[in-house]
Amino acid sequence: MDKRVNFAVAGSGKTTYIINKLNLDKRSLIITYTNNNIKNLKDGIVKKFKYFPNNIILMPYFNFLYSFCLRPFLSYKFRTQGINYDRNPNKYAKQADIKVYFFDKQKRIYSNRIVKFLESQGVLEDINLRVSKYFDNLFIDEIQDFAGCDFNFLKSIAKINIEMIFVGDFYQHTFDTSRDGIVNKNLHKDYTKYKNFFRKMGIAVDLESLKKSYRCSPTICKFITDRIGIEIGSHKTDETKICFINDSEQADEIFKNKDIIKLFYQENYKYGCYSKNWGECKGENRYGDVCVVLNKMTLTQFENNKLDELKPQTKNRLYVACSRANNDLYFVSYKFFEKYKK
Repeated sequence: MDKRVNFAVAGSGKTTYIINKLNLDKRSLIITYTNNNIKNLKDGIVKKFKYFPNNIILMPYFNFLYSFCLRPFLSYKFRTQGINYDRNPNKYAKQADIKVYFFDKQKRIYSNRIVKFLESQGVLEDINLRVSKYFDNLFIDEIQDFAGCDFNFLKSIAKINIEMIFVGDFYQHTFDTSRDGIVNKNLHKDYTKYKNFFRKMGIAVDLESLKKSYRCSPTICKFITDRIGIEIGSHKTDETKICFINDSEQADEIFKNKDIIKLFYQENYKYGCYSKNWGECKGENRYGDVCVVLNKMTLTQFENNKLDELKPQTKNRLYVACSRANNDLYFVSYKFFEKYKK
């Protein structure tokens, strides 16, 4: 049975790759993490088939854990009332105290502890049997965001004897499905070791199919490779511009230009313009020109040609931001936009 993980680059067509694997003969389960990807996958499936087929199930990850994995086996016993996506405020709760460790006062289970709860109740094998009963293949998108106990859950479902395809971009790891203690704390620390985790799970690693971007020009791909230190190729042949704006008038023009998205390190909502934060634009492919606003730290690294030395989480988010551009890419110092901040 074919089981593989495809490591991709930004704009390489991860969503299209999954959709191309779907047909009307096999019962397919697709799981992804971000709302952007849910929408992209749904739109792509409808575009391919002209409707959403009954043999294809598309689910956000935590909905899958709760609705498909937890409720059939444990909801009656524990009277669960949904999911709480906050972290458990009771830092001193012990796992043996189920009502406090796993659930809030409204009997909602904490999202980062759903898998640990399933493990504690001994239903992982039952879940595997349930998946194999209802589906012929399994697709998981944004695989790089699975962390903590959720990565251990991947190890469990990888044992199921159905076709599996996991897709993700190691360097677009900007969120974690869960963080709880030291479980898989260093999972994303080393790319080579990360790939080997999948090989040990019996999953083939594909580094070729999705190594070039359909979105980013060779100009931008070269910048990301040379300056940020993340290798990415391009299917395109056109050359685009990369400009560092060091003039207040030009910066003001870009700020007021409603056709250019402004991507901030954080707190974009305080600027009152067409904007998002670096990590939040992941999965989006609708921008022409992009303006990346460099904060104090990344501005210093940019000027000293040391972007590749940024901390992994910051470097990954910068990579996400830069790779949103279909056309030109602008860099602007945060200093020019401070006067607009509310």
